[in-house]
Amino acid sequence: MIVVTGATGNIGRPLTRALAQAGEQVTAVSRHPAAVPDGVRHVVADLAEPAGLRPALAGAKSLFLLLSGDLHAAGANPAGIIAEAVGSGVRRVVLLSTQGVVTRPFGATRIAMRELEDTLRESGLEWAVLRPGGFASNALWWAESVRAQRLVAAPFGDVGVPVVDPADIAAVAAACLLEDRHTGGSYELTGPGLITPRGQTEALAAALGSPVAFRELTREEARAAMARSMPAELADDTLDILGNPSPAELRVSPDVERVLGRAPRPFADWAARSVDAFR
Repeated sequence: MIVVTGATGNIGRPLTRALAQAGEQVTAVSRHPAAVPDGVRHVVADLAEPAGLRPALAGAKSLFLLLSGDLHAAGANPAGIIAEAVGSGVRRVVLLSTQGVVTRPFGATRIAMRELEDTLRESGLEWAVLRPGGFASNALWWAESVRAQRLVAAPFGDVGVPVVDPADIAAVAAACLLEDRHTGGSYELTGPGLITPRGQTEALAAALGSPVAFRELTREEARAAMARSMPAELADDTLDILGNPSPAELRVSPDVERVLGRAPRPFADWAARSVDAFR
């Protein structure tokens, strides 16, 4: 059995579906009740209380670990989840980390994630670490304004980064959970090329078949909006990357293609598949 945390999100949902389609027994974990694919067991648990994962982990061979936003905050103890996995007899953990542990190793949230990576490596478990850059699905922040006003409001309109499709992250995660050859691997996951917020807006307009305007936010306006849904420190880290990406954060990684044998999907593909959220 494979346990998927964050199973109802942009990565967990396609990952759960892919594993079930591969014939695996899957337990989907989320904080709230939710619909899951036929044949998938669902367990409600809060990762902030690792002991609550024990019913989900009983009999599991592998775990996909995706931290909720509050587990990135000061005082959180995600290492307790690794301890629960060890105690439950789990054999393999695939951790969703972040590109920033390498590109910006001294930010507080990056230090905490690096420590969790180290805990996993030292746990005695089989492991793989996924380090994505920005997600294409972060464009969902704009869904309400696009629906209501045909408007995208975002900072750093002309700064591009190689955002990655969550479906590609899920596909890489599935490979790491199912294939022994990825044990001990750390994979940097990006899209196939740089795209700016203005470029994303154009892709959304093309998917919708109607014009979408772009308005550039100041950093302060963007931070205030983001801090409503994530720790302020994580919002600052994200804005640092979006506004002033380093050469490493501009690099297109070959790792999606190395694992999947195909190029990563461009943002336009994600926009076309997700267009209903913006109608």
